[in-house]
Amino acid sequence: MLELAVLGLLHETSMHGYELRKRLTQLLGAFRAAFSYGSLYPTLKRLKDSGYIAEDAGDPNEPVPPLTGKRGRIVYKLTAEGKERFADLLAQAGPETYEDSGFGVHFAFFSRLDQAQRLRILEGRRRRIEERREGLRETLTRSVERLDAYSLELQRHGLDACEREVRWLNELIASEQSGRPPSVTTVGGFVPPEPQAPSVHEPSEDPDAHRE
Repeated sequence: MLELAVLGLLHETSMHGYELRKRLTQLLGAFRAAFSYGSLYPTLKRLKDSGYIAEDAGDPNEPVPPLTGKRGRIVYKLTAEGKERFADLLAQAGPETYEDSGFGVHFAFFSRLDQAQRLRILEGRRRRIEERREGLRETLTRSVERLDAYSLELQRHGLDACEREVRWLNELIASEQSGRPPSVTTVGGFVPPEPQAPSVHEPSEDPDAHRE
């Protein structure tokens, strides 16, 4: 799924490796825990070797951000083959897209899918979360007398999270079926601005730099 996320971001614009790290965090939000960022550069190398992305040495006069090493100037860009690969991966709507990591990445690029594909993934995800919810209910029913108060609260917290996600998915499915885009969620009364790609001059620590 990291491959899909990287190809999708590079489909929007070329980026440095440390920019990709930041955009992955911004894009995936709560689902980013499903990835190991230590695997980013090996993934980039594999994509390059496969011909899906290309490297540009960048401007030699451009300042290199601290702690980014030689990679600081490298710019990654999508090739024509990479665009085809991204479209193929995104169109896959099997059971893996219902799991946390698969769903999060596909949902981040939902605007590039058609309505039927979006509905198939949303309905599959809802079934998966409903199964998880029923499992938690069973656990609570069977274990209520054996678990201590904190363990019970942890189970209830998981159940509440499932209930909230099912409601959210129901709303999204209803929006798709009606042909309307989902309503924009406001934070503190304000509509959040569109995320912006970080400036290429913005310093950022790259823990992989010492591997150079």
